[in-house]
Amino acid sequence: MAVYEGPVQALIDELGRLPGVGPKSAQRIAFYLLKAAPEDAKRLATAIVDAKERVSWCRRCFNIAEGELCAFCRDPGRDDTLICVVEEPRDIVAVERTQEYKGRYHVLQGAISPIEGIGPDQLRIRELLLRVDGEGVQEVILATNPNIEGEATAMYLARLLKPLGLRVTRIASGLPVGGDLEYADEITLGRALEGRRTLDG
Repeated sequence: MAVYEGPVQALIDELGRLPGVGPKSAQRIAFYLLKAAPEDAKRLATAIVDAKERVSWCRRCFNIAEGELCAFCRDPGRDDTLICVVEEPRDIVAVERTQEYKGRYHVLQGAISPIEGIGPDQLRIRELLLRVDGEGVQEVILATNPNIEGEATAMYLARLLKPLGLRVTRIASGLPVGGDLEYADEITLGRALEGRRTLDG
């Protein structure tokens, strides 16, 4: 049932469709926008329209791109023999922040999740296999999220990629710096033990 005048309710309804925005948050954002200076609201509207019109998927790795290829695929300085597979474009930002990785990326645009009806065919897996076959790739790093969906996706990809004679690796996941062992869940602690390394010195 609509509570507010037509345009206000329409704004609240549209905001409420955004992920992570519940009815109360949608209402709060809507009233913030109504109180904002007209130029501020117009700037937000223009940014949304521009992003929708000018940004698409990179035809090579399926990251977001302005044009045919994203910045990482256009960069000639990156290592073509390495591909880091992630679920979403925002995961690339997290990997880049480490300043440890200089290879290429491949964005699956999701993870296998039978509950949500997402199977391998809904992801960019076929495109990954074509890249591996044609680009001289030697190692694929599976950097899917350390949750049930991410693990299932990584295992599925490993089964497809290993017969191709590639090195297939999975990012280690363990304890955060500053964390306490007593608060770690058993999966995280198990991973930390599996990924242990020799200390030099």
